[in-house]
Amino acid sequence: MLKKQTVWLLTMLSLVVVLSVYYVTAPKNMNDSPAFTANKKTEKTTDQPSVAVEEAKKPSASGGTGDDLFTALRMKIEDERSRLRDELNAIVASANATAEEKNEALDKIEKLQALSEKEATLETLIKSKGGYEDVLVRADDNQVRVTIKAKQSSAKSANEVIHMVKKEIPDAEYVTVEFQPAG
Repeated sequence: MLKKQTVWLLTMLSLVVVLSVYYVTAPKNMNDSPAFTANKKTEKTTDQPSVAVEEAKKPSASGGTGDDLFTALRMKIEDERSRLRDELNAIVASANATAEEKNEALDKIEKLQALSEKEATLETLIKSKGGYEDVLVRADDNQVRVTIKAKQSSAKSANEVIHMVKKEIPDAEYVTVEFQPAG
């Protein structure tokens, strides 16, 4: 038990250091970036999955490069998931929580870990098969957003990406593919 606590503490300290360094070096007006704007979820009206393809032609409003944007998004996702994992671990460690609540929290932790692994697998798969410079996959519930940094985009390549996502994450009802110009 002591080793798990030590590993957890070192992981959290490393995360704090990385986030601190990033915060100090990050552009100041990063919240103006289109990637940080909230998307409204639409109601599902049919049993057919919805598929959307977007193409971004403008550079980000923060003036940063696509690499900075991808890194910022990855860090934001990891930060949110770490916070959620901490909350779930607190439930598991709580003496007041029932066995059912603890089991539910453990199941959520496992699902969160599996989702992170699927995202990483998809990023690597899409990057290698499509020859793209960078790929970011974000999965939430039944929605998967894929952002690809590429020199050129096409509906065919977006369709291939959607099929890869559906194969890896069959629960995905909404798949969005967005291309950002490489440059």
